[in-house]
Amino acid sequence: MPRIPYLPEELSEPAEVVSAIRRRRGGALSHLDRMLLYSPPYALGWNHFLGAVRGGLSLPARLRELAICGVAVLNQAEYEFDQHAPLFLQAGGSQAQLEALHDLEQAAQNARLFDAQERATLRLTFEMTRAVRVGDETFRAVQSALPDATQVVELVGVIAAYNMVSRFLVALDILPE
Repeated sequence: MPRIPYLPEELSEPAEVVSAIRRRRGGALSHLDRMLLYSPPYALGWNHFLGAVRGGLSLPARLRELAICGVAVLNQAEYEFDQHAPLFLQAGGSQAQLEALHDLEQAAQNARLFDAQERATLRLTFEMTRAVRVGDETFRAVQSALPDATQVVELVGVIAAYNMVSRFLVALDILPE
């Protein structure tokens, strides 16, 4: 059970906030939405921000979802992993890669399962999530693996954003649907 009860699935007010979230989600409110909506301004900001992170970046979806799944594993955010593992698979990731993420530090060194971009993504995810500070060698690997500074900034932003998401989910015990 979550620490605070979910708001009702049929919630309709405030209409402009609820309808914006329903539009982005394809009609239904998730458990996460039903918790966020305790604070409509927060829910609206979250919806706009995460909508941009999920749908407006030049970073390939495969790397975005790999980083998100890595954050979820490291932070023990079951909800986040359940939501994003299928998206990683849809973006071209494999089931073997998902399974390897349960030891993310080892996965970041696995050249058999992960290419250079993926390994750099995993190293960055690990360091940003566990230590916050990123080592120079890791940062250089990310810069070498990605085509431009835009994608480097976007990857750092994705990892930071989904650390925020996982911390919210875990602190409130938000469970998968």
